[in-house]
Amino acid sequence: MGRLVHFEIHVDNMERAKKFYGEVFGWTLEDWSEYAGMPYYGAVTGADNEQGINGALMQRQSSPPEPNQALNGYACTMGVEDYDTTEAKILELGGKVALPKYALPGMAWQGYYQDTEGNVFGIHQPDKNAK
Repeated sequence: MGRLVHFEIHVDNMERAKKFYGEVFGWTLEDWSEYAGMPYYGAVTGADNEQGINGALMQRQSSPPEPNQALNGYACTMGVEDYDTTEAKILELGGKVALPKYALPGMAWQGYYQDTEGNVFGIHQPDKNAK
């Protein structure tokens, strides 16, 4: 045991966050607020037969992270088919670059972004020709 099985993204504006993650990554968001006792939306990130995990967007319970502060928590990284197209969607929907695209030589393209709620996340496009 010890395998990651669920994630939670803390958000200030639930509707804005649902739009961002739904449109950028195609997640389906299900209202689980009744079970959680607060605004809480389950994030279905892919089909059950695909590798990966599901999680949730939950109402932030304290102040959001300050801009440019060091990461204090986990950064989730999403696999994408097309890095540049995904980055364009992120920026179009109000996200910001935290660490620009860089090569993991012989493996992938990687970069980090801030979502509309100030949280940092990564995107990762496998590419054995990355350099």
